[in-house]
Amino acid sequence: MASRSVNKVILVGHLGKDAETKFTPSGVSVTRFSVATSRRWKDQQSGEWKEETEWTNVSQWRAENFAPYLTKGKQVYVEGRLQTRSYEDKDGQKKYSTEVVADDVILLGGRGEGGGGAEGGYSQEPRMVSQPRSAAPRPSGMGGGAASSPSGGSPFDAGINDDDVPF
Repeated sequence: MASRSVNKVILVGHLGKDAETKFTPSGVSVTRFSVATSRRWKDQQSGEWKEETEWTNVSQWRAENFAPYLTKGKQVYVEGRLQTRSYEDKDGQKKYSTEVVADDVILLGGRGEGGGGAEGGYSQEPRMVSQPRSAAPRPSGMGGGAASSPSGGSPFDAGINDDDVPF
C-alpha cells in the first residue's frame, strides 16, 4: 500500500506590509508578503480575554502583477504549502526559514481596502487576485503568470457575508 502525505496551508488574515516583487537571475518573479492571523481565548485563571497574533511569511512565484493590490492591512485568503529552507548566516551558523509557498491568493477586503464598498473600508464582494490552478492551464515558460481579477461574476456570489464565516 502506498503511503500518502498532505502539505496544505490555508490562511485568512491581514497583510503586515506591502508586497514586494523581486526577480531571479533567470527572470522569474517572486512576490513576498507577510500575513497576520490572530486567535482569541479566555484565560481560565483570570477570566480575561487574551489575543495572540502569528506572522507568516508568504511567497508566490510568477505573480508580479499582484503586488500593487497586496498592500498593508488588506485581508487575504492564502492557500499553498509549507516550505522550509536552510542557509548560513554571516557568522557561519546554519539557520532555517519556513514560509508558505502560495498557489492561490484572494483579496477578501478589509482594513485599507479602498473603492466603493461599505463603511469602514470593507468590500461586499471579494475580488479574486490569483486564479486557482484548477481553473485554467498555466502557460509554460517565463511569461506564465496567472490572470488577475476575473472579468465575469465572482465564484463567491452565493450571498455569503462575514456573519456566515465561523471564525
